[in-house]
Amino acid sequence: METLPTTTTKRGGARSKPVQTSKSSLVMAFFSCVAWLYVAGRLWQDAENRNLLASLLKKNSAQRPKVLTVEDKLMVLGCRDLERRIVEAEMELTLAKSQGYLKGQGQRSGSSDRRLLAVIGVYTGFGSKLKRNVFRGSWMPRGDALKKLEERGVVIRFVIGRSANRGDSLDRNIDEENRTTKDFLILEGHEEAQEELPKKVKTFFSTAVQNWDADFYVKVDDGIDIDLEGLIELLDRRRGQDGAYVGCMKSGEVISEEGKPWYEPDWWKFGDEKSYFRHAAGSLVIISKNLAQYININSVSLKTYAYDDTSLGSWMMGVQATYIDDSRLCCSSIRQDKVCSLA
Repeated sequence: METLPTTTTKRGGARSKPVQTSKSSLVMAFFSCVAWLYVAGRLWQDAENRNLLASLLKKNSAQRPKVLTVEDKLMVLGCRDLERRIVEAEMELTLAKSQGYLKGQGQRSGSSDRRLLAVIGVYTGFGSKLKRNVFRGSWMPRGDALKKLEERGVVIRFVIGRSANRGDSLDRNIDEENRTTKDFLILEGHEEAQEELPKKVKTFFSTAVQNWDADFYVKVDDGIDIDLEGLIELLDRRRGQDGAYVGCMKSGEVISEEGKPWYEPDWWKFGDEKSYFRHAAGSLVIISKNLAQYININSVSLKTYAYDDTSLGSWMMGVQATYIDDSRLCCSSIRQDKVCSLA
């Protein structure tokens, strides 16, 4: 009797595959839960960040820069234009001041409105009374003759400062002499001393231009004689010439060794060659009105050197001055037509 074929299966073989499939599903489900939790956490964190940012923006909304409208832009441009105009006006005013065009600089003494030809300041000191008397008896008018000269447009004054001990016998003697002669220009704010001569020239021009309205201002040393008519003629020919810096022009070596004559403490400022710039000799120097006004306006900031002539020359270098070298103003020359000579 034939028997039917049979197949044998191992026990437990049919159950092994379902068990493996069940484990894989559990692992996948676990990782899916973890991923879902991660995504949910990120979404929740992002939502919290958005809420925080929204609250901060709402809180600071009043401080946010507003968008400029056309009117705002025009206003800004208008302010900038106004600022530019103010700056330009200040620059023009500074330029005008540097050129000496200020109100209130008219003639303050004297009854005539006509501008004078010149104010001549003759340097003097406390111990120079004898020399002053010699000048009054020679080239310098006195008394009524001095007044008549002023009617011609020329004022002459002895220029002196005050004693270091204000009100002492030196000051009193000058005041007494001035009451008699009426030919002094006393510089109240200046201390009369040899080492203060550079400051004296600054104070003289500043004071003279404030007190008299003239075409020219002349500084004269007390060690020279003047051909007064020759000087008046020289000035009259140059009348109306602005920016004129007139004198016996010179230069020279800068002395850098202390103790030597003409020592210059600021010698190092003049370069390796140590040579002075071109300037008028201090014995007799002439400047026009606008240059005197420039000195008056800027007197506080003008640098002085060891000597008055080089100090004045340094001030003229910074402006539009016209240098006029006139040999007739070289007092030590041998020219016959010179207007000054050593006394």
